[in-house]
Amino acid sequence: MLEHYKTIFLRSFGEYGRYLWNDISEPSWHSYFYGLILVSVVVYALELLFPWRKNQPRIRKDFWLDGFYMFFNFFLFWLVAYNAVSNVVVEAFADLRRSIGLESLAWIDVSVLPITLQLLLMFVLRDFIQYWTHRLLHRVPRLWDFHKVHHSVEQMGFSAHLRYHWMETIVYRTIEYLPLAMIGFGIQEFFAINMIALAIGHINHANFRPPIGPLRYVFNSPQMHIWHHAKEMPRRYGANYGLSLSVWDWLFGTVYWPGSGRDIPLGFAHVEEYPDHFLTQMIFPFKHERE
Repeated sequence: MLEHYKTIFLRSFGEYGRYLWNDISEPSWHSYFYGLILVSVVVYALELLFPWRKNQPRIRKDFWLDGFYMFFNFFLFWLVAYNAVSNVVVEAFADLRRSIGLESLAWIDVSVLPITLQLLLMFVLRDFIQYWTHRLLHRVPRLWDFHKVHHSVEQMGFSAHLRYHWMETIVYRTIEYLPLAMIGFGIQEFFAINMIALAIGHINHANFRPPIGPLRYVFNSPQMHIWHHAKEMPRRYGANYGLSLSVWDWLFGTVYWPGSGRDIPLGFAHVEEYPDHFLTQMIFPFKHERE
């Protein structure tokens, strides 16, 4: 059995590695590599043309570090390494399911719905799951150790969106997998929604002020999300946990939005002492002792 899973892992790793190479070497409208670049260029252009924090440098602190995080997390880890592990987990679930006589994990067949409704349902459900997972990252001390990497940003910009420890990907995807599988969503729908969420996440970390108006009660925004990154917070575990949608914060009473927040200090207590290189940030949560 272990040899079977090892074979799946190695085969999947090779398949996703080839996928990544083809994605780069053969550009298309369905390319995640060039999609990430396009979204990043558009949002960065908005930052340069309409800066909200006008005193912030155009090449802000940790700009290049966050750029590396972007490609590492979205491709080298998420699309290649993590998906190889995911295929092993999916196969293990399938083996378990078959051993107890279940044909499928899906309780609801969403494939009978129009594709636009499928994507909308998945977008909302996934964001709801991520809202609670995000709260968990702030609430559980061991998970907060990993999430601190994301909160070590001191000057906000679009690429800070993907500055996070790879352990976060494992936490999010593990919690997401079962409920999404139970309503019959597949990997293609997941990838499509992930691209939409990528664009929204870039905008929410960007240094510009979109004219969101009354939609602030539905969608997250840079002006709301900046308070999630505030260095000084009146609430022990933070606030504004919604990733794409703000509606969950309004519904569950986790909104904190006392003003514009344009020039507030970002980070956490003693953030200036936090490691400022990729490798040390990856290692730090595993070795340091919490007070």
